[in-house]
Amino acid sequence: MATFTWAPSIGANLSMRPTVRRVSFGDGYEQRLTFGINTQPQVWSLEFRGRTTTEASAIDNFLRARGAVQAFDWTPPGGLPAKFVCDEWSRSLDEPNIESIRVTFKQVFDLS
Repeated sequence: MATFTWAPSIGANLSMRPTVRRVSFGDGYEQRLTFGINTQPQVWSLEFRGRTTTEASAIDNFLRARGAVQAFDWTPPGGLPAKFVCDEWSRSLDEPNIESIRVTFKQVFDLS
């Protein structure tokens, strides 16, 4: 499995949305239950600012090669290595030969 090795710029954001099933009743009562065994996937919003066009192209090519289908290994800031996919990213030209890439990495749990 491929490993994403580029270090993001300072300011990474982690968001969590636990997998929960909810049942609401007419009197305002609600019942909640975790669903599945991996109920707290991590979602990271990252930026790679001030990168050369060569480095930005390498990041872009890495993500394109996986096409939001193949997972890759990545170690979150201060965390443990895990498997992620990137469903969406954007690339901007800030100055000649200086680019930024914004990505969203979603943790996945599979056998690959």
